[in-house]
Amino acid sequence: MSDKIAIVTGGGSGIGAAVGTALASDGWTVVLAGRRRTRLDEVAAASPELTLDLVPTDVTDEESVRNLFDTTVTRHGRVDLLFNNAGMGGSPRDLDEIPLDEWQAVVNVNLTGAFLCTREAFRVMRKQQPQGGRIINNGSISAHAPRPRSIAYTATKHAITGLTKSTALDGRPYDIACGQIDIGNAATDLTTAIAEGVLQADGSLRAEPRMRAEDVARAVVYMASLPLDSNVATMTVMATKMPYVGRG
Repeated sequence: MSDKIAIVTGGGSGIGAAVGTALASDGWTVVLAGRRRTRLDEVAAASPELTLDLVPTDVTDEESVRNLFDTTVTRHGRVDLLFNNAGMGGSPRDLDEIPLDEWQAVVNVNLTGAFLCTREAFRVMRKQQPQGGRIINNGSISAHAPRPRSIAYTATKHAITGLTKSTALDGRPYDIACGQIDIGNAATDLTTAIAEGVLQADGSLRAEPRMRAEDVARAVVYMASLPLDSNVATMTVMATKMPYVGRG
């Protein structure tokens, strides 16, 4: 695997950090991208035995994304894997109280950012030799069952499913595989409130079980390990006892 090059966005914390370190531990050369250099430095410092190439990147900025991929190719020669992970949620609000700029901010990161990274990965993977590569999109259980007061996040995660399927179809002639991992309640800073008590569809507040981000990372490493003639189209990995399967 030492000649395999991966880009992980949203790599400064949470799932991105866990996936980046897991891939590096599995022998990948990992380019870790995130908005804040200090957070990337903290991830690298926590695993000094691993080689992580840190490239500060704003996925909502077209030039910044282009620089991420051009820098990766300049330093490492190619891109074999993109994990589209950068994302954000909006403030929980009733639908008629959501300001346009808040809606747009979620769309810009979760959807437009994923598109910009996918477009650059497609450009590189299509032209490199050997041709091809893999793109894995971080979806969400919200793409199937939304939480109350989360319309912007939910809408973008539904859109990620469309992005995944279209990329998989358009990538076929160039050996570009694309799949999606839908994650439920990974234990990160963003899900602290879930462990304390979160609004349910019936109006109640309930603490929900979470799972280790490292277990999500293991699933991504498996998806990434497949040869390009095999693909995990969709995978759901979730805390076993979270209220998703069944009622109540």
